[in-house]
Amino acid sequence: MAEETDKLKKIKEKNTVSEGAGKEESNEQNIEKDSIKNLIKKSEDTNEKREIKKDKKERLGVLNIYTSFNNTIMNLTDMSGKSIAKFTGGQSTKQDRLKANPTIAMFVAQKISEEAKENGITGFYVKIRAETGQNNPGPGAHAAIKSLTRAGFKIMSIMDTTRVPRGGPKKPHGRRGRRV
Repeated sequence: MAEETDKLKKIKEKNTVSEGAGKEESNEQNIEKDSIKNLIKKSEDTNEKREIKKDKKERLGVLNIYTSFNNTIMNLTDMSGKSIAKFTGGQSTKQDRLKANPTIAMFVAQKISEEAKENGITGFYVKIRAETGQNNPGPGAHAAIKSLTRAGFKIMSIMDTTRVPRGGPKKPHGRRGRRV
């Protein structure tokens, strides 16, 4: 970058000296001047673009996704835990059987992404939670994360926060089980 500007300065000096001497300029010199002007404009444009990129700050949020086999609930908060937006599968569809559908989860993620863009959030820490005791999250979790990455958000980390029962309440029917 610095080398190009030095070359441009040298060429300008040569042109000013030749103009001062009163010589007529040829077509080649005009072409050189035009190319110099274009190079100067390009270098200024790239400097402006770099400054713009530096000004843009990353603002992160926490996205809590609760997916069961009956519904998908997404809650967007800032880093301090203040809730920004909350959407569920039931808000996107009227039919109960479709609330946990991956397609509905994508619609919910689109609503979350719109709210996040309004608030200037560029990336997420994602916390996925399934029903207590379930090994896998519901069908909407993967589709929601995929649609958020397509919307242009950075996913910083994905964490599973599913609660695990340790012992749990007493099972019915006593120690020997149900006698038939």
